[in-house]
Amino acid sequence: MSAFEEIAAQLERNAVDALPKDALAAKLKEADQEDRPLRVKLGIDPTAPDIHLGHTVVLSKLREFQDAGHTVVLIIGDYTARVGDPSGRSKTRPELSSDEIDANAATFQEQAFKVIDADRVEVRRNSEWLDMAMIELFGLMRLPTVAQLLERDDFAKRYAEGTPIALLELLYPLLQAYDSVAVRSDVELGGTDQKFNLLLGRDIQTAFGQKPQAVLTLPILPGVDGVRRMGKSLGNHIGVTEDPEEIFGKTMSIPDEVMPLYYDLLLGREPDPAEPPVAQKRRLAGEIVTRFHGADAATAAEAHFDRLFKQHALPDEIEEHALGATGDLHMPAVLSDAFGLSRSEARRLIEQGGVSLDGEPLDVGRLDLPAADLVNKVVKVGKRRFKRITA
Repeated sequence: MSAFEEIAAQLERNAVDALPKDALAAKLKEADQEDRPLRVKLGIDPTAPDIHLGHTVVLSKLREFQDAGHTVVLIIGDYTARVGDPSGRSKTRPELSSDEIDANAATFQEQAFKVIDADRVEVRRNSEWLDMAMIELFGLMRLPTVAQLLERDDFAKRYAEGTPIALLELLYPLLQAYDSVAVRSDVELGGTDQKFNLLLGRDIQTAFGQKPQAVLTLPILPGVDGVRRMGKSLGNHIGVTEDPEEIFGKTMSIPDEVMPLYYDLLLGREPDPAEPPVAQKRRLAGEIVTRFHGADAATAAEAHFDRLFKQHALPDEIEEHALGATGDLHMPAVLSDAFGLSRSEARRLIEQGGVSLDGEPLDVGRLDLPAADLVNKVVKVGKRRFKRITA
């Protein structure tokens, strides 16, 4: 095995697909002969403001390329976000405003730098080149065929089911592919759901006279439910900027059977087989909190967890929430103000027995309570969220 093949094998660890075969090793050799680093691309659409552990899987792979001396090109898809990535979708994504996209992009970029080195990354927005003249768009649209685009699994499924597919969505893979042309990408990373888009990038680069990129797809991390992919919209995510106590507690809730995958994708190793599952999970939770908040925060988060679930005690510090009115108060509205929930979500939690007042579950038949009955009492939502009510 050549030195380039050995380096490629290290960088391909955890990858589901490394396409075409031996392409990364060839790219490494080519870059070495030209005395330049590889340009390694990742495109992210800022459709949400925060990143979660699922995002860190591909970001960590980017960091590996950085540490190997290569240039990371992080593309903020401020234009493609207006189209909406159809990957894995059964319906068209809702349209975001320009202000929402810009705000999300700023937050997402800042949080991504918790994983990748901000001093060794080239950040681009694809509005730089996708705000093109119509004649340029016509030329781009001549390259793929409708049949080729409909080969995508999600498009094919929706077409067979008679589910609407917006013409704009068919453009998305083409626009992502053109990003690779614009930044002269040598390697592109993405989740397994991005495989079609990444390979289309090779075709479009070839059509523009560029050498086609190598492709790496990474596994998709399941959420804390252990079943569906991690996502904020599904409520099964662990955000990297969440409070240490929340990260620790959520990690402790993941099913035992997905723990080896979490260890592999997030820590790069296997759990210690000599430890029982609960100890493995504690170690995992502690290392995740340490990564994003530091060792002291991890120690405090574990102690907080033990107070709640081993000693069944209240946290040492409970944030206060002042009532904004007197008289009878509608509890879904109180929870909405105190915890940032929607009223419908608050009502659902009450109906499921997930809300208590001084340890007693709220009665779903009594959603309106006098303010005096709430003052100086502790409201608990779910397993880890507390507020002390004040007048």
